Order: sequence, then C-alpha cells, then structure tokens
Amino acid sequence: MIKVEVAYARPDEQIILQFEIEKGSTVEQVLQASGIFERFPEIDTEKAKVGIFGKLCKRDVMPKAGDRIEIYRPLIADPKAVRKKRAAEGKVMKKGGGAVKPKAD
Repeated sequence: MIKVEVAYARPDEQIILQFEIEKGSTVEQVLQASGIFERFPEIDTEKAKVGIFGKLCKRDVMPKAGDRIEIYRPLIADPKAVRKKRAAEGKVMKKGGGAVKPKAD
C-alpha cells in the first residue's frame, strides 16, 4: 500500500483527500477509489485533465508514494484570445501579467 493525495479546487471550495491505495494502481484507479467524482458531480470524468504535482499526466500512469494527483478545471477564457484582445486595445503587458496603458509622448 502507498499513501497518495487527490486534489480538486473550485473557486468556492478546495479539497485534498489523503488515503492509501494498492501499489501499482493507476491514476484512474486512484481517482475512482477516492470518491471525488461523487463528491463533485460537475467534474467531467471523461474530459477532465489530471496531473501529478502540476504536471499533466495520462490516467494510466502509476503514481508513487506521496504523489498528489490533481484534477484540473477547464479554462474560463482562452489565454491567447485574452492577449490578442489586449494587443488590439493598445495595452502593453508589464512583468507579472498586469496590463498598463502605454505612456503618452
């Protein structure tokens, strides 16, 4: 048996479930055993992307002891579309991602 965590976050609630699973189990098996899909029925079990410690992985990967399996929500806005919109409005990005208006000469 190995100890793993399953993490999921919504804007209003975050959860990390800790439990033991049989060594050699896949990420998919861990997710099913965790009961996370019953607790959060809005998760699209087929399409939701998953990862281990912030790195995307396939569901047939076997996690190691101590790994945190994360379920990712879909993006609300396409980052490329947001950048294009800012550029079209004439805004300049500063370091750190905040938009600033260009200086008037």
